[in-house]
Amino acid sequence: MSLIHKEGYFTLIISAIVLFVANGLTYTFVPPIILFSTFVFLALWLFLVSFFRNPKRTIDQYADDIVYCPADGKIVVIENTNESEVLKDERIQVSIFMSPLNVHVNRNPISGKVTFFKYHPGAFYKAWNPKASTENERTTIMIENPKGKVLFRQIAGALARRIVWYVSQGDEVKQGEDMGFIKLGSRVDVFLPKDAKLEVEMGQMVSGNKTVLARLV
Repeated sequence: MSLIHKEGYFTLIISAIVLFVANGLTYTFVPPIILFSTFVFLALWLFLVSFFRNPKRTIDQYADDIVYCPADGKIVVIENTNESEVLKDERIQVSIFMSPLNVHVNRNPISGKVTFFKYHPGAFYKAWNPKASTENERTTIMIENPKGKVLFRQIAGALARRIVWYVSQGDEVKQGEDMGFIKLGSRVDVFLPKDAKLEVEMGQMVSGNKTVLARLV
């Protein structure tokens, strides 16, 4: 697995060229600030490198009843809610907010079959705004295995302007494998069965493929 996610290759190459040219222009026209500009441009590029990092994350235990966190970030919502798009019943919603400093790879929380997929174009409310779940650009994905159904959404935030996904309806997917990527600040909502046993709490920092979100019963 590459240390830099494939979604970052083009961005990093183009940004490096732009920053190199900008620094050259600074040296030509404003030479006294060349050291400062070099530091600033290098810091900006290293931030982009950090954003597209892709750390290797192996699953400690593969099991149909374990739901791993699909993303890095902070738990900002745990509540009972009515999932009205697909399941049309009451579920436990767990939302993970990803700041620009988090790893932005999204991973399959369980193994199974993708029984629903839909992409929704939309607005770009801040990721923690309740409207983001139903009005922002997003995907809706449901994976089903012998222990139950887990539905989750990739949601674009105020800065995120591109959601990437690697799954389609009908695919058989493996727990922990990459299923997508969201560029810049964003959020993932997970909808669990009401009898699922939660293993996270509000405000907790979580890691994709490492933190157990819940267990299905």
